[in-house]
Amino acid sequence: MINIDELIKTIIIPLVDFPNDIQILQSDTDRFIEYHLVLNKSDVGRVIGKYGHVIQTIRTIVYSIPVIGSKKVRLIVDDVKK
Repeated sequence: MINIDELIKTIIIPLVDFPNDIQILQSDTDRFIEYHLVLNKSDVGRVIGKYGHVIQTIRTIVYSIPVIGSKKVRLIVDDVKK
């Protein structure tokens, strides 16, 4: 089984200036396994990209990973860090 946390980090680290600030928090809901990506405030724009193209591509990759059960994966970008 693929470790989705590590996959997300592998994709995100080359895009950001502050890789040590990356946190991935996981939560479960009835329908989704949610991965909240917490970044340094100055890195959020780099990860989202112009018109959201970068984050959409990352989500396409992450969402293509099969998970056990009927839940789907959801990737959410938070900018809580300073």
